[in-house]
Amino acid sequence: MLKLYIGNKNYSSWSMRPWVLLKQAGIEFEEIKVLFDSFDPGSNFKVALDGVTPAGKVPVLLDDGFAVWDTLAIAEYVAEIHPEKKLWPQERQARARARSICAEMHSGFSALRSACGMNIEASLPQIGQLAWRDKPAVRADVQRLVSMWSELLAQHSGPLLFGGFTVADAYFAPVCMRLRTYALPVPADISAYVARVCALPGIKAWIDGALAEQDFRQFEEPYRLSR
Repeated sequence: MLKLYIGNKNYSSWSMRPWVLLKQAGIEFEEIKVLFDSFDPGSNFKVALDGVTPAGKVPVLLDDGFAVWDTLAIAEYVAEIHPEKKLWPQERQARARARSICAEMHSGFSALRSACGMNIEASLPQIGQLAWRDKPAVRADVQRLVSMWSELLAQHSGPLLFGGFTVADAYFAPVCMRLRTYALPVPADISAYVARVCALPGIKAWIDGALAEQDFRQFEEPYRLSR
């Protein structure tokens, strides 16, 4: 059975992507949660991953002892070993577009990710308002998302970015969490897409898990002193 090492569900956006991909696709796997304590050498987190991945980060997928790290590499690996799940769009150009936007998410949107860290349990609309007012790069990132998603939803007639569920929806699920937590302003069609993503069984299961943690990691919480 596949094993997936993840971090805290409330905070770990990169862990969320392959977890919800596997869960929503109905692919059996064992979850191994490695809670964040710190990321310093010798921390419990680093010790737990020693010998599992040379990167020392989550997520990590193990397939009969073979390690695949980095979220995009995991998604590609899972799509290859489960072609019947059709995790990428079947049409060539749609598939290329899906890979393009996932790669863009992987390397971009740094302003949004920095100003609005994933925190599913929290409600931080005032922080979102300040980021929106004071950080033009955040507004630019959100506008890029709105443009990207609106075009894809119109082109593929929804309900998701490429019609049915694909890697792309899993990849942007943590962004949907950020838009909700920080109440960032988006058009109605984008809000509706976010709601549909959050209602998917795989994503809902992750959200429920995040809420059940009832954990607080100070270094992940720049805007609160406690839960």
